[in-house]
Amino acid sequence: MNYLGALLMGLGCVASAAPRPNILLAISDDQSHPHTSAAGWRAVATPAFDRIAREGVLFRNGFAASPGCSPSRAALLTGRHPWQLGEAGTHASGFPTNSVVLPDILEAAGYAVGMTGKGWGPGNWKVSGRVRNPAGPEFNRRTTNPPHAGLSRVDYAANFEEFLESVPRGRPFWFWYGAHEPHRPYTAGSGRALRKRTEDAPPPSFLPDLPDVREDLLDYAVEIEWFDLHLARMLELLERRGELDRTLIIVTSDNGMPFPRAKANVYEYGIHVPLAVRWGDRVPGGRIVNDLVGFVDIAPTILEAAGIAPASDAPPMAGRSFLSVLTSTNAGWVDTSRSEVWAGRERHSSARHDNLSYPMRALRTPDYLYIRNARPDRWPAGDPVVLRDDGSPAGPHSGYKDIDESPTLTAMVARADDPELGLVLQRAVARRPAEELYDVRVDPGCLWNLAGNPDYRSLCERLSRRLEEYLRETGDPRFTDPDGGDIWETYPRYSPIRRFPPPPAASP
Repeated sequence: MNYLGALLMGLGCVASAAPRPNILLAISDDQSHPHTSAAGWRAVATPAFDRIAREGVLFRNGFAASPGCSPSRAALLTGRHPWQLGEAGTHASGFPTNSVVLPDILEAAGYAVGMTGKGWGPGNWKVSGRVRNPAGPEFNRRTTNPPHAGLSRVDYAANFEEFLESVPRGRPFWFWYGAHEPHRPYTAGSGRALRKRTEDAPPPSFLPDLPDVREDLLDYAVEIEWFDLHLARMLELLERRGELDRTLIIVTSDNGMPFPRAKANVYEYGIHVPLAVRWGDRVPGGRIVNDLVGFVDIAPTILEAAGIAPASDAPPMAGRSFLSVLTSTNAGWVDTSRSEVWAGRERHSSARHDNLSYPMRALRTPDYLYIRNARPDRWPAGDPVVLRDDGSPAGPHSGYKDIDESPTLTAMVARADDPELGLVLQRAVARRPAEELYDVRVDPGCLWNLAGNPDYRSLCERLSRRLEEYLRETGDPRFTDPDGGDIWETYPRYSPIRRFPPPPAASP
């Protein structure tokens, strides 16, 4: 019997006679924490997210496990950190079957399971021997004609309805709604077409305040609203079917906004994501909670809510359930022990010579973000110059392929030689020190590194020890392997690989 079969046979029974909840997990693609109307961003309207937050719990401190799609989604599905998942912990690789995923556990316990849109990915789950996407069987048959070319043609809500029609009456379900939005590319001017105003979209502190950047943010807001529109239709479907209050609804995003120094970075705007949860009268509504919650905590929370215990010989989940926070009547700090979350990244895009990674690890506390850059000799946003198909250099600033192509990046590169604006680009692309420390209370843009400040030496040393202790405890190859974790460089990439000039030869 294979490992998964043994695990599923060993699942514990439902722990309570109470009806098991349906589960709807709605996950957008590349959205940072401040970018909902519930969080106060005037450029966007997210009534469905706001409803979940109002009728349930709005988390101020929800964190993705990684600032990139594949590893972050893998962590959510397994309850384990990316560095515990082998090649599933990096971008565009495989997803070995020895990593047991939440939909399989739920299905074995009697749940109907399905997904629409983007599940786990990008990557190749078939090459790993899986028979379906780790997020569940796909319901993507129904399509629509969106108002802008940048929006997906998948009719997420219609596919959810088709799934619901397939579920036998009385059987609980798991459904993964994975929007492709607000992932790039965007339709330029789509925000303006909806009469959005640039004065409502001031850039965060790590981006230049330029007209092109504000327009780009408005187009980003349009895509967030498309995600929210389909979520609203799903809530209406559940309400009509009498299932809304029997459904545990979790709304979040896989990582931060697709802008320079956000996505693909473990800074605040790369890992701090929206998070709201609703579950009828089981979760008292109208609360805003400060507790730190990470993606690895979501799977154990769902299992506890469903009364399902994995077999004792399953790979242990790194996260812990926050169901007690959800069912509490308290707001603010509910469980003061929830004071740390972790994140990491390895390879993101094909962005360096030999497809090399840029390994980062982060420890986030209520007040500080501590980062360790394990290979500070490499370029964090990717090598500065990429090669054309004929092998010739494409020119200065043609690289940085860990940053999504965008009007914002174009505007920053165009001003690379500007005495002031050029510094903004350098913050995004220049080499970084091995250690970084930010006071996120006053510096959410993570611009002022305190790691070299004598006033913060003892704090930096304490967080450094805690980071290493935890990463060793959880088996991170970057901190446990004698070779420094270079196994990460061996995992195959199933997406196109670019070519870059080789680094200069070392001096004798």
